[in-house]
Amino acid sequence: MQVSMEVLSGVERRMTITVPSEEFERKVGSRLQDAKNNVRLPGFRPGKVPMKEVRRRFGPAIRADAAQELMRSCYGESVAEQELWPAGAPRLEVLNMDAGADFEFTASFEVLPDVQLADFSAFKILRPEADVTDADVDEMLETLRRQRRTWRPVERSAQLGDRVAVDYEGRLDGEPSGEPSDEPFDQGEGMSFVLGESDLVEDFEKAALGMAAGDAKKFDAAFPEDYRDERLRGRTVRFDLGLKAVEEAELPALDEAFFESMGVKEGGLATFREEVAGNMRREMDAKAHAQVKRQVMQALHQSHEVPLPEALVHQEMHASKNAFAARLKLPEQRASALPDEMFREGAEKTVALNLISRQIAKDHEVQAEPDAIRAEVERMAAVYADPDAVMRAIYQDESRLAGFESMVIENKIVEVVLERAEVEAVACTYQDVMTERAVPVAAEEAAPTAPSEAPDQPKGE
Repeated sequence: MQVSMEVLSGVERRMTITVPSEEFERKVGSRLQDAKNNVRLPGFRPGKVPMKEVRRRFGPAIRADAAQELMRSCYGESVAEQELWPAGAPRLEVLNMDAGADFEFTASFEVLPDVQLADFSAFKILRPEADVTDADVDEMLETLRRQRRTWRPVERSAQLGDRVAVDYEGRLDGEPSGEPSDEPFDQGEGMSFVLGESDLVEDFEKAALGMAAGDAKKFDAAFPEDYRDERLRGRTVRFDLGLKAVEEAELPALDEAFFESMGVKEGGLATFREEVAGNMRREMDAKAHAQVKRQVMQALHQSHEVPLPEALVHQEMHASKNAFAARLKLPEQRASALPDEMFREGAEKTVALNLISRQIAKDHEVQAEPDAIRAEVERMAAVYADPDAVMRAIYQDESRLAGFESMVIENKIVEVVLERAEVEAVACTYQDVMTERAVPVAAEEAAPTAPSEAPDQPKGE
């Protein structure tokens, strides 16, 4: 077998492979003999079909199948000999498969590129550092109580923090007269929401404030230009509002029943506070680590020019589209209609970072030792009521365990960069870390946060 290599671009390669005709004809002959022994044709006993008839009927198809098998095996051997790392499946094309001539074909494919790593010492990374104070724990306890609040009816005007139930009808502003239309645009009965905590348009909540059960009013609500419903952006709606009920919140006491409902059966308030504080520290540390990691990944992306195999980009675009569709629960038809290019920018960044990370792992011999994987699993399982059961479930699921292995490798890659980068500690508060105020994130990098949301405290299922 003879192999010649062409470099078509940064990551594109084309191999021309020539196989002696004798080897190809042996493979074809073997397949023909198998067909002769097994084929059943009218007028012939099994195994007694003449070879001439087998060649006439099946020769071209058998020759094509033998060519495909030979191309795949020769391509795999050649890639291994050349020490190449293909980024996707090759495009195989026969150049010559005539009888009596050497078999010749080309294999065109992309390879994983070698990345010239940047000087990590030029990176400047901010590391948020904070403590969980008693005041932070007090605030979290109040959040946990609010999450388990109950409601009781009251005979008074609605205030912030109350839950109200309303009937309403909304009519869009007329065009061009400005008068509301006769037909309701939207209406509802018994809709309930908490004043000051809903996602309703501001004018709607303001109208309900101060109303008592049985009150009714008309008001105009102006919808912002960026409102989620395109039909209402920049529009005014005339509402008829009737308030049916006002309820005020009752927070549960910090007693043994409350502690037990949160998984703490002994030790009273002091133990419960320790559990809550411990979970808060774990969440804060994870949040701080995520902010540091995000800075590292952004610095790596900005400091490297990486030739991207289109096969990997296409694969990542497809995965992103499927994930997006699943998240929004789009029907299959709508999901398939989403253009791949909609996901290209994110896919290209992901592929680039994967290739950079691969190079760092290769150059710095980064591996995921079993002890490191187990420590990561234990850290995650610690927040559950039965950590041992969670760990057993993870170790019985190869795909989940592989995810932890990837996490360990990624964290070690971040450590490699941080050991060489300029890292500045930023003193801040627990809330600064949780809301990312200490280390601002670029808009395109930011993930939605919920600073008022409590973690599962202290050992939620």
